[in-house]
Amino acid sequence: MNEQGSFAALLPLIIFMVVMVGISIFVRHKQAGKNFVSNYFIGNRELGGFILAMTTVATYSSVSSFVGGPGMAFQIGFGWIYMAVVQVTAIFLVLGIFGKRVALLARKLNAVTVVDIIRARFQSDFLAAIAAFVIVLFFCGTMTAQFVGGAKLFAAVTGTGYTYETGLILFGLVVVIYTSIGGFRAVAITDTCCALIMMVGIILLLHYVLQAGGGYENIMTSIETNHPEMLEPFSFGNMPWTIYFTQWLLVGICTIALPQSVVRGISYKNTHGLHSAMLIGTVVVGFMNIGINFTGILAHGVLTGGVADYGGVDNIIPTTIVTVMPKELVGFAIIGPLAASISTISGLLIVASSAIVKDVYLHYKEKNNQPVESSRLKFLSMATTAIIGAAVFVIALTPPSLIWLINMFAFGGLETAFFWTLLLGLFWRRANKLGALLSMAGGTIIYCATQAAGFKILNLHQITIGITVSLILFLIGSYFGKSSDKKTLDIFFPS
Repeated sequence: MNEQGSFAALLPLIIFMVVMVGISIFVRHKQAGKNFVSNYFIGNRELGGFILAMTTVATYSSVSSFVGGPGMAFQIGFGWIYMAVVQVTAIFLVLGIFGKRVALLARKLNAVTVVDIIRARFQSDFLAAIAAFVIVLFFCGTMTAQFVGGAKLFAAVTGTGYTYETGLILFGLVVVIYTSIGGFRAVAITDTCCALIMMVGIILLLHYVLQAGGGYENIMTSIETNHPEMLEPFSFGNMPWTIYFTQWLLVGICTIALPQSVVRGISYKNTHGLHSAMLIGTVVVGFMNIGINFTGILAHGVLTGGVADYGGVDNIIPTTIVTVMPKELVGFAIIGPLAASISTISGLLIVASSAIVKDVYLHYKEKNNQPVESSRLKFLSMATTAIIGAAVFVIALTPPSLIWLINMFAFGGLETAFFWTLLLGLFWRRANKLGALLSMAGGTIIYCATQAAGFKILNLHQITIGITVSLILFLIGSYFGKSSDKKTLDIFFPS
C-alpha cells in the first residue's frame, strides 16, 4: 500500500481513537462529585441492559476472536465453527448464573469487585490477595496478546506506510489514556461503540469476500473440490475430539467465572436490564463469533494459497481485508478487529487496577482505620491503571507469536483459579476458606507447571488438569477445614 493509501487506512482509526478519548473525558466530567470508588470501578451500578450486554460481549470478544480464530477456521474449516459455537452460550451463562446473585450480594456487602465478594465469603485477606495477584498476572498476559494482535493487524493492513511499533503506540497508548481517565463507565460506553463497529465490520468484510469470490455457491464448490476435509467436523484428523472438548471448556463452560465478566454482574441497574443483556448479548456474540469464523472459511474464495503462504493464521484476516476491501473502506474495516483488542484491554485494565487499588491498598487502609483522601485515591487509581497499561505496552514491543495461544493460556489460568472458588463459594454452604485457598493457589500452580512442562493427559489442554486438581483440592479443604461462621452463611445463604 502506498503512502497515500496508508494514510487513508489510518485516518478512520485516528478519528475513532479521538472519539474514544472524547467519550472518556465527557464521562469523567458527568460523573464528577459521585462516589469515586463505586463510579470508577463499577460505573456506580447504573448500567442498562443494552450497554451491559455490549460491554460484556466486547470484553469477552478479544482480538484473537477476529484474527487468530478465523485464521484457524481458514485452515481447519467448519470443524472450527462447530467448536467455537459454544461461545454463543457464554454471555447467557455468566449473567444467568452469577449476574443476579453477584448483584444482590454486592449491594448487601457494598462490594465493588469480585475479590470483595470472595473476601467476604471466605473471610480471608490472604485469599483475597492471591485472587488479586492472579487477576493482575493473567490479565497482563491477555492484554499483551491484545496489544500484539492489534499492532500486527495494523501493520499488515497499512503495509509499508506504518510499522508494528506505530500501531502499538497509536492505539495502545490511547486505550491506556481513556481507560485511566474515564474508569468503568467510560469503558462500558466505549465498549458499546466497539461492539457495534465490530458487527458492521464483519458485515462489510463478509459482503466483499462473497463478491470477490464469485458468490457463496462458487466458493463452496471450490472448497468441496480442493479442500473436502474442511466440510467434515473432524477435518480428516486435523480437528480431533480433544480440541473440541478442551475448547468447549476454555471458551465455553468455564468462562462463566472469568472475573472480567462476573464483575459486570455488579454493575447493572436492575433485573430488567440483566434479562435484556442476557438476550442481547447472546444474539450479538453469536452473530460475531459465527460470522467472523465463517468469513475465515469463505476467504478461500480469494486466497488461493495455504496458511504458510500468508505468514501464519494470524495474517489470514488482515490479508483478506487488504485483498477484497476497497481502499477507502480498508481503514474502517480494521477498526472492527482493533475495537475487539481495545475493548478487551480497557475492560481488563480497569479490573486489574481495582485488584491493586481497591482490593489491596484501600482494604489495608480501611482495616487499619487509616483514611485516604479522595484526591489521593483518584490519583492512585488513574496512575495504577496507566502504569499497568504502560508495563504491558513495553512487553508488547517484543511481540510473541500465536496470540490465540497466549489468550487461551491466560483464560485457562483465570478459570482454574476462579471457577470453583466462585461457583462452589456462592452456591454451596459447605465451601470454606481452606478449600478455596487450596483450590485457587494449588490449582493455578499445577496449571502453570503443566503448561511450562508441556505435560498433557490424553493430549488434552492443561485446563483439564488445572480445573480437575482445583476441584479435588477444594473438596479436600472443605472436608477437613473449619466451616464458615454463621454470620457469613446467613449473609450468603439466608433462610
